[in-house]
Amino acid sequence: MATPAQWITGARPRTLPNAVAPVVAGTGAAAFLDSAVWWKAVLALSVSLALIIGVNYANDYSDGIRGTDDDRTGPLRLVGSGLASPRAVLTAAVTALAVAGICGIALALVSNPWLIAVGAVCIAAAWFYTGGSKPYGYAGFGEVAVFVFFGLVAVCGTEYTQALRVDVVGLALAVAIGSLSAAVLVANNLRDIPTDTAAGKVTLAVRLGDTGTRRLYLNLMVVPAVATAGLAAATPWALAGFAVAPLALRAARPVYRGATGAALIPVLAGTGATMLGWAIIVAVALWAPWG
Repeated sequence: MATPAQWITGARPRTLPNAVAPVVAGTGAAAFLDSAVWWKAVLALSVSLALIIGVNYANDYSDGIRGTDDDRTGPLRLVGSGLASPRAVLTAAVTALAVAGICGIALALVSNPWLIAVGAVCIAAAWFYTGGSKPYGYAGFGEVAVFVFFGLVAVCGTEYTQALRVDVVGLALAVAIGSLSAAVLVANNLRDIPTDTAAGKVTLAVRLGDTGTRRLYLNLMVVPAVATAGLAAATPWALAGFAVAPLALRAARPVYRGATGAALIPVLAGTGATMLGWAIIVAVALWAPWG
């Protein structure tokens, strides 16, 4: 039986910046419009955190029962390691997704009811990433989904629920956060190319190959720099976002130096830290009275 610490590890806490950063960025965009609402931001954060935890447990369950996780170099997987039964991990996934749904419905009802449909699509995307008979994560569309749901939808959705509109600032933030969030998955799949290939999991990294995947990661890491320069048109204080450049360079170093296997694991945490740091700095720049 898995211990509480192992359940926490199975939830993949290193991916939590992917959930927090979009809400921070979206709230910053709403603040720029003088429309930030703290309790709606808290609800949005609850949705995002529960959703990503649900995705991670669902991924653990689906990959585990398929045997994809039988030979891994990455973080602990509960089903693949035999520490928890598939039923227990499935229950954890469904519970987390249910919490995301309940919080999402509450947020939609106080913002705009049509957002319930958006939430339903998000939950379906979370499950079918590796679940179902034809998971899209096994067909090379995982990075696209992360860009859309943890970038465009999460950032713009957070801004919309507070300001009831989305502006060009919110879109720029969404593209930047989506790129960094996708970069986390790209780094993860770069590490897993050998084992995914053997298991028949055709991720985008498997399709692009080692060199192509490294190029994709580095290109995605450049997008926030371009967005930072563009956001200076809204407020010059947004240029403070370049302060995360050392974090980004440190995260990317193993990738451009050709690291493989376990040596790529720190890239995930480093990319997540870059994303969260950038979101916080730029959100403050957009919110601050002098902005």
